[in-house]
Amino acid sequence: MSDGYPTAAQKEALRLVCDHDGLDTDRLAIHLVGVRRSSSNPGYARAVSRMAGTLAWRLEAQGFITRSGDAWATTATDRALISCPGGPA
Repeated sequence: MSDGYPTAAQKEALRLVCDHDGLDTDRLAIHLVGVRRSSSNPGYARAVSRMAGTLAWRLEAQGFITRSGDAWATTATDRALISCPGGPA
């Protein structure tokens, strides 16, 4: 968060967790690589993939997502923040 507001990367991750029920960190990484602009830098996809774990950890610590087994689930706060319809949490 930046001054109480989600960063663009955090909003992307929240939206992906909302849109894909039962998304684990590895699948979140795959989806993040898919939705981000591509780059000619050969390490770009690896860097974005590593970012998924950090984003998930921060979002969980801030109460926006919860762990449901090995997968991430949205919370009511998260769903309200990004206008995500209903959800498992």
